[in-house]
Amino acid sequence: MRNARRNNTGGLSRRQVLAAAGFAGLASVTGCGSGDDGGGGKDLSKKQNGAMKEYRAGQQFKASKPLDFDLLHNDNPVYPLKRDWLFWKELTRRTGVTLKPIGVPLSDYEKKRSVMIGAGDAPFLIPKTYHPSEVAFVASGAILPVSDYVHLMPNFRAKVRQWKLEPELDSIRQSDGKFYLLPGLHERVRSNYSLALRTDVLERLGLALPTTWDEVHQVFRAIKEEYPDRYPFTDRWSTNTPFPVGALMSYLGQSFGVRAGWTYDNISFDSQAEKFVFTGATDGFHHVVEFLHKLVAEKLMDPESFTQTDDEAVQKLLGEKAFAISANPQELVQNYRFNLEKQVEGAKIEMIPVPLGPAGPVVLGGARLENGVMISSRALESDSFVALMQFVDWLYYSDEGQRFAKWGVEDVTYTRSGSRYALKPGISLMGSDPDAPKDLQKDYGFFNGVFTYGGSWELVSSSFGPDEKRFQDAMVVREQLPVAPAHPLQSVEQEQASLWETPLRDHVTQNTLKFALGKRPLSEWGAYVSELKAKNMQQLVDLHNKAYERFRKENG
Repeated sequence: MRNARRNNTGGLSRRQVLAAAGFAGLASVTGCGSGDDGGGGKDLSKKQNGAMKEYRAGQQFKASKPLDFDLLHNDNPVYPLKRDWLFWKELTRRTGVTLKPIGVPLSDYEKKRSVMIGAGDAPFLIPKTYHPSEVAFVASGAILPVSDYVHLMPNFRAKVRQWKLEPELDSIRQSDGKFYLLPGLHERVRSNYSLALRTDVLERLGLALPTTWDEVHQVFRAIKEEYPDRYPFTDRWSTNTPFPVGALMSYLGQSFGVRAGWTYDNISFDSQAEKFVFTGATDGFHHVVEFLHKLVAEKLMDPESFTQTDDEAVQKLLGEKAFAISANPQELVQNYRFNLEKQVEGAKIEMIPVPLGPAGPVVLGGARLENGVMISSRALESDSFVALMQFVDWLYYSDEGQRFAKWGVEDVTYTRSGSRYALKPGISLMGSDPDAPKDLQKDYGFFNGVFTYGGSWELVSSSFGPDEKRFQDAMVVREQLPVAPAHPLQSVEQEQASLWETPLRDHVTQNTLKFALGKRPLSEWGAYVSELKAKNMQQLVDLHNKAYERFRKENG
């Protein structure tokens, strides 16, 4: 499910959303904090083949001679790669570049990518890479330190400056101060998951939509009183993922100011103490576990939520064995509401803004970077290297390139009036028109996760339906929690940390489940923390704090 979640939402890796940098001192150092790194001094005079002499932000890139570049293509089973997509033909017409995709099934993508890079057979362009996946290839020199070459990318630099993304970019720098991944850039944080409730049931019981977790608790109690033989809440996204109820714990954790579930990382930054701490032992994480325990103990949450498949959870909702479930906008409309309306007369369901908790109206910090593109070091040997970087800049970071990758060709696949976009009749997107003979992804190759991520809020929100627009309007005004400072580990430290990470994460996951289900009493929280210490918790924390201090000292 995790891979599917990433492809649907552009979800982030847990390290990416954690290890972001937010200290002004870097901005005064060449190459750090600016997004406008060095590289201008490198001799690229013999690598100008096909490049534009005067290429600026907002300008259409067009190679001065036809060029071919190979690209690793992550094949999504929902829209398998087709060589005759309009995307390929139109891209060549506009840019003079012909992309040669090397298709790899989504289920095998990360493994195949590693094998190809290790063998020196990787194509020039390696997209759909989630930080910190690139770290494994840094020491060998197999991928390019792209921060040395962003001076060739005016659209990338303009967006970093305009959207003040310097702290987030610093998040992915390695111990040498460089970054090796060109991430998707978002103007604003896009929230994706929250709680969906049967509003017709709430209306019948005289209940208002809850806005806080305390109110959620009270609503569930009122539903339980009316339906004592049922669970008010059943949940999903527990299988094929490290954390059970991964979506729920993510947005619940956000309300408590802590990363949990899908966003969990062993290490997080305590901005008040100005040091890194172990997430699974913090008070915030403790409170998240306590809340889950309370829901289960009071029979307000189905205990099978932590182990059941998504289909089993959804069937309980449709069969009225439960009245609330975690949702994203796509599932809400295409699955829950569509099927409920067919099966239950008068049924209505809504996805509410993430309920507020002790942290207040916040969203997690560091979530404006998305998966991105690695570039093979072999590309630097090409006499068309400058043109390659200009092309990547246009396709992934220019307004026009992003619009093209998402919506396609104006008056062919879509029409536009200001900021309003509409698919041409007969074309569907993710089920928007079930009777349409054509699909924007399957038949044309647009809205492809290999090319479509990041962008201005106007473009990102252009595909929102009414439900998601209401949800995002409520979420986008919330304050982003502080971005944590950079703390890249050196290769030897990374090897040591990797030996500690998994046992610690597994212990957190297993005991979260035990505490939530009441199989281990909450009174043993102290003993649980002691067990983490025995598994090198403090050594891991010390390693990251050492890296933090070192990077801060060496970079200003």
